[in-house]
Amino acid sequence: MKIVIINGPNLNMLGRREVNIYGTQDFESYFMTLQEQFDHVRLDYFQSNVEGEIINAIQVASESATGIILNAGGYTHTSVAIADAVAGISCPVIEVHISNIYAREEFRHKSYISAHAAGSISGFGLDGYTLALIHIISKQQLQ
Repeated sequence: MKIVIINGPNLNMLGRREVNIYGTQDFESYFMTLQEQFDHVRLDYFQSNVEGEIINAIQVASESATGIILNAGGYTHTSVAIADAVAGISCPVIEVHISNIYAREEFRHKSYISAHAAGSISGFGLDGYTLALIHIISKQQLQ
């Protein structure tokens, strides 16, 4: 089983950026913890601040992954192209947001991705990625 985590813009700054919203842990160390906790699953990770690179990563991951966990960051609220990439693949995508986007600025309440995702997790900090992993794994085990 292979699950790919794809993070969008500014998520490379976790642990240093707006720690009151996103916390103090960087994603790389969190990802290492996930790999240890889910050692029976192949986890891959990709991050980019570039919209087209995220689209390419979604398309490539969809060819071999059991599931994709996508935090498109600010592109969630602006990118029809990323939403189209998610809509255009058969691999399930779980949308994750570290903060509760519905408790923030109004422009963050709209996600172009949600309509095409298998589900959306928002507001549980980095634990949202863990919840998404558990969901993908449990769905795979039921098949």
